[in-house]
Amino acid sequence: MKRPIFFNVFQIQMPVGAITSIMHRLSGILLAVGFPFSIYLLDLSLDGPDGYKRAISLIHGLPVRCLAIVFAWVLGHHMLAGIRHLLSDIDKGSSLPAARRSAWIVNCISPLFAVLAAVAFL
Repeated sequence: MKRPIFFNVFQIQMPVGAITSIMHRLSGILLAVGFPFSIYLLDLSLDGPDGYKRAISLIHGLPVRCLAIVFAWVLGHHMLAGIRHLLSDIDKGSSLPAARRSAWIVNCISPLFAVLAAVAFL
């Protein structure tokens, strides 16, 4: 009887489409977690002059700026990957070369959202 083979998850080489799909799910989770904080900041800023000042002081803090940069990447990646998935649902770009190309495009363009946010916020 053969012994079971140790399955090392870190040695698996996933295709770029799988990585894009996993990151799409992760970005959706992060959007769901970050969205209530965004609503809180909006509500706080609309609460009057004192609330606006408190919201601005929170936004000017380094942790919130860093979170805003991450949130920009999350939003950009989720939007681009979602468009990619919608196009594949209507059979546009579903062939293997086109699917790999679109996955690379999503993975390469989505960090630009974070760079743009970093330039704007820092």
